[in-house]
Amino acid sequence: MPKDNLIVGLDVGTTKVSICVGNFQEGIANIIAACHKPNSGMRKGTVADIEETVSAISAALDDAERTTGTSLSRAVVGISGSHIVSTDSKGVIAVSRADGEITQSDVERVLEAARAIALPTNQEIIHVIPKNYIIDGQGGIKEPVGMSGIRLEVEAHVIGGTTSAIKNLSKCVFQAGLEIADIVFSPLATSKALLSKKQKEIGVLLVDFGAGTTSLAAYEEGEVIGAAVLPVGCMHITNDIAIGLRTSLETAEKIKIKEATAAVNKVGEKEVVNLNDYDPADDQKIPKKYLAQIVEARLDEIFNMIREKLRLWNKEGMLPAGIVFTGGGSKLNGLVDAAKEKLRLPAQVGSPFLEISGMVDKIDNPIYATSVGLLLWAMQQKTTSFTNTAGLKNIGNILDRTKNFFKQFLP
Repeated sequence: MPKDNLIVGLDVGTTKVSICVGNFQEGIANIIAACHKPNSGMRKGTVADIEETVSAISAALDDAERTTGTSLSRAVVGISGSHIVSTDSKGVIAVSRADGEITQSDVERVLEAARAIALPTNQEIIHVIPKNYIIDGQGGIKEPVGMSGIRLEVEAHVIGGTTSAIKNLSKCVFQAGLEIADIVFSPLATSKALLSKKQKEIGVLLVDFGAGTTSLAAYEEGEVIGAAVLPVGCMHITNDIAIGLRTSLETAEKIKIKEATAAVNKVGEKEVVNLNDYDPADDQKIPKKYLAQIVEARLDEIFNMIREKLRLWNKEGMLPAGIVFTGGGSKLNGLVDAAKEKLRLPAQVGSPFLEISGMVDKIDNPIYATSVGLLLWAMQQKTTSFTNTAGLKNIGNILDRTKNFFKQFLP
């Protein structure tokens, strides 16, 4: 397959690195490679060990290159982590043309004006997402180009991250042998794969329940209305089980996958978990209800944090399309029912809704939701070749500054 037509989505998570490679064929996303490798170099979504992270990216990249039969050089990279911040912003400009017709240049200028917000010096803007354009006081405009007016405003949602976290992730990707075509806040990319246009219109919350963090992206009227990353993930449930059952993390993880449930009320009083089935050196028999109570306690904490974010966005209990879960934690038994009860919203585990060909059996796995979404993000930016970067929008000057930063270390 011609290398020029391939698009690479790279998701560097707390416990795994996943890569999807594909292209567009007759308007359908065709996945030709999907690989993942364990990663021990991240903590809560940020790089803690560069060498370990580079090794994990390189291993996944090698698998992807063997599957595609070609070397891969550029990728759209997802970023998340507890360093992510988001806020609303407004931009205002005067329309440049004498006849008052709004051009693409005006739209770019008003979005640039919306970037002028007071962020700490150690943070960078990753996205400026327009929610609503206003022309001479008339709001509710989604596409202002070609319309006429004197004053153009935009209400936007701004997502940023810590400069050091962005640079460290970029350095790992560069050292693994990939150039960065774009950096995307991971839930925005994941939504491309899991959320339909209708869901985004009527109101929906995407919850990426990862290992070290839980990422959120709320949509209404087709646009992002809020984004956040919670510093708690499903790994914390594993830790709680290990402490509560006085067992190893490895055993706790196996028990979480096989035995744990969030539905305490559905567990019988006499049901037990025999730890000897998972660790020959441990002969404990634990009431399954006790295990469920451990899980419930941590989930309650996470749901309370989600509820606080929804309250901040004035959307508590007010998203008709409900919650769509993804990420490794979405496999937790009873999660959906618990979310319905605690958050009082419809809930489901997400699955790709677009027509996708190729390795469909693999991409149904939540492990690949973000990397598939990154492919779709790149494709919807009207990019057909990674050898031509004109179609990809840079995130401000982050990548240029990052490249210049690393040049000082090159011979």
